[in-house]
Amino acid sequence: MSSTKCGFIFYPGGKVEYTAYAPLMCVLLKMPLNLAVLDVNAADSVFDMFPEISSWYIGGHSLGGSMAASYALENTDKLEGLVLLASYSTADLTGTDLKVASIYGSNDGVLNMEKYNEYKPNLPEATLETIIDGGCHSYFGSYGTQDGDGTPTITAEEQLDETVAILSKFLK
Repeated sequence: MSSTKCGFIFYPGGKVEYTAYAPLMCVLLKMPLNLAVLDVNAADSVFDMFPEISSWYIGGHSLGGSMAASYALENTDKLEGLVLLASYSTADLTGTDLKVASIYGSNDGVLNMEKYNEYKPNLPEATLETIIDGGCHSYFGSYGTQDGDGTPTITAEEQLDETVAILSKFLK
């Protein structure tokens, strides 16, 4: 059995209170004005707080995911991988050794799929892409409905359970 301990740092979506992601069981970072873009390097403060963690991943939802990807590109020496929830990376991660997972809901009305597909080549070839059937944008957190989102055909709990199952396998 491996003694590796895994940590997951999470950047919240734009204008979403960080506590909305507590069910994901990760290191949640409070962002100035609830915008990760205002503190892209927030993860820097986490590593020394948990010296027992030997394997780190970073991720985020929506805008938070894009900011986590930018951080990951500049900190590949500290990270094993990246998780994008209803997000995309404008940073080119193809030359890195990062493991990447990209997860979004089939009924997401907020994620700009044109930009998602435009920036998809920025992810490593082995990226794990998962589409949660019936899922929507706002169900990655517990913050209610979001303007412009699609109509989910699963419950928020079902989407969260599926997300946690995917992450549990990916983060090992």
